[in-house]
Amino acid sequence: MNNQPDNLKQQLDTLPDDIKPSRDLWQGIELAITNEAGAKPARSRWPLAVAAGFIVPAVLVWLFMSSSQAPVGSTNPTVVAQMSKQFESQKASLLVAFSEQKAVTDNWQGQLTELESAADAIKAALKNDPNNMALLRMLQSVYQQQIDLIERVHAPKWQQI
Repeated sequence: MNNQPDNLKQQLDTLPDDIKPSRDLWQGIELAITNEAGAKPARSRWPLAVAAGFIVPAVLVWLFMSSSQAPVGSTNPTVVAQMSKQFESQKASLLVAFSEQKAVTDNWQGQLTELESAADAIKAALKNDPNNMALLRMLQSVYQQQIDLIERVHAPKWQQI
């Protein structure tokens, strides 16, 4: 057992001091810098998305806690309405923030429409079973996928340093 640290040190000593990337990275760095030079800093629009990411679960927990005191079988349609209202506000804010930025793909609006249809189907199912936690999580997931899609097509990670 005492030999393991010595063996590890020997293996670390054999590693090269400098590792060279397999391809030239400067092209991507230059592209990211030139695209960011004329654009508004990306950090200014993220606080809203981050805040909404914390607010939505907090509101849901509060609404579920208040609805858990209601009699069994009673419905709480305000949970879905609140979640939908919060999402629509966040989505509108992102679309306005990215309105002057060109999307990296052309078919993203079709994908957004498909996700909106999925959300509508989940909301229809929630009308029959409004306290179904699995459906509420699915709706929240579809909403998050829409936000992620909007962010990915307008500010992909490869453009960020």
